[in-house]
Amino acid sequence: MPLKWRKVFIADERYESAGVFDVDGDGVLDIVSGAWWYKGPDFKQRFPVAPCRAEGEYYDDFSTIAMDIAGDGRLDFITGGWWGNTLRWRQNPGKSGEQWKEHIIAEVGNVETTRAWDIDGDGELEIVPNTPGGPVRIFKKTGPGKFGCHQVYDKPQGHGLGCGDIAGNGRMDLVLAKGWLECPANPWKDKWVFHDDFDSGRWDASVPILVVDINGDGVNELIVGGAHNYGLDWWEQKRLAGGKRQWIKHPIDPFNAQYHDLMWLDIDGDGKPELVTGKRHRAHCGNDPGEHDDYGFYYFKWTGEGFAKQVIDYGRIRDVTGLGIHFQVADLRKIGRLDIICPGKDGLYVFYNEGM
Repeated sequence: MPLKWRKVFIADERYESAGVFDVDGDGVLDIVSGAWWYKGPDFKQRFPVAPCRAEGEYYDDFSTIAMDIAGDGRLDFITGGWWGNTLRWRQNPGKSGEQWKEHIIAEVGNVETTRAWDIDGDGELEIVPNTPGGPVRIFKKTGPGKFGCHQVYDKPQGHGLGCGDIAGNGRMDLVLAKGWLECPANPWKDKWVFHDDFDSGRWDASVPILVVDINGDGVNELIVGGAHNYGLDWWEQKRLAGGKRQWIKHPIDPFNAQYHDLMWLDIDGDGKPELVTGKRHRAHCGNDPGEHDDYGFYYFKWTGEGFAKQVIDYGRIRDVTGLGIHFQVADLRKIGRLDIICPGKDGLYVFYNEGM
């Protein structure tokens, strides 16, 4: 049976990114989105974070990654955007109503969005911005408010970015729309090797590209969405003689568009992960294929042969919601079920998971 969901409106805002973490240290999860944070558990009371730069229909705020960057025990967050050309973090002041100070980590160029992965396995997240026209750079925290920059690929990375073990040696490789970077034994000192055996065929690959073992064969596959066009696919990895690889494309959903953000997690509590994703509403402000189609978001269950699509929300524009560029999944009520926090140009919503 498909899951049941209860949709709750939080705010009529156009920010496309949200984070979920305990802002005020009371043990209850809060929502941070754009210029505001919303106090849990009901998210009815909001407090200012800081003004966000507006650019047409957009805000220059394409991620909300929680980290204690200042080293004071409070969670701050990392963001970046297309127009500001910077990777930056906002410092949690520890008092409701006070503005969160902005700190620049680095000038990196246009930021499509940013993701965080534990690249070196030390239990701490590293920050990797997707800067389509720039090189691949990994930012590692080196102390309170400080980051070191490690450039691991000199050529333009393109639109699309993922992370996971492709080589099969337990290390965190990076995948781009047209190839992947093999993580060396020491990711900060040794050379990353680029492999061109994979090509998604997309200029607009999703962020993230998921690196996951779909069919349980012990080898990771790739899931790639069309962030600015139709399509959602998985790529089966085949190991060939001599260490070579072959990638076989399988469609998941060729009929819907703007699959920009993807997650792979156990949304229905059956012990097996599902694919959660959906449309980013007005990703290019009316200029993408499929922009004016009905839309929504979904979870896809692996059946052993393919993916079965389960609708969470679907319908006409303004009647339903999408997922923005950086959505979140969290057990907001601490009852063992994962809820979905949906930011976007069509507002901020929470979908509470009510089980079967």
